[in-house]
Amino acid sequence: MKQDTRSTCPISTALEIVGDRWTLLVVRDLMFAGKRHFREFLQSEEGISSNILSDRLASLVEAGILTRNENPSHLQKAIYSLTEKGLALLPVIVAISGWTQAHYPQTRRPEAVQLVEGGAKLSKALQTKLRKEHGLATPLTRRT
Repeated sequence: MKQDTRSTCPISTALEIVGDRWTLLVVRDLMFAGKRHFREFLQSEEGISSNILSDRLASLVEAGILTRNENPSHLQKAIYSLTEKGLALLPVIVAISGWTQAHYPQTRRPEAVQLVEGGAKLSKALQTKLRKEHGLATPLTRRT
């Protein structure tokens, strides 16, 4: 990730990393649509172009939000996976979805409504599922 930011404001910095019109859609597709390969991302309904997708994937890898690994069964295909930093965007995406559904009712898709209404319990279950799918270690549960 580039280290020079416009300011020390956390909102400004976050927008520099994920604030364009495509980046969070790529993360969304990894989290909710199970997309892991370049060509799968190209098939999203929003119609991202290949050059923009390539740039966004590279930026997400550089920022430590995704990893890019070779596919052992097809060396010309890369597999993209979430990192812990990427997985930490889940509540952000859920919050954005909730805000949008509240103010733009035409965006209320059943799966998005379920995710927002499911609250912390559903988000935690989804994080556990994503950790397993993306090869991340399960965090240790602290005993009190």
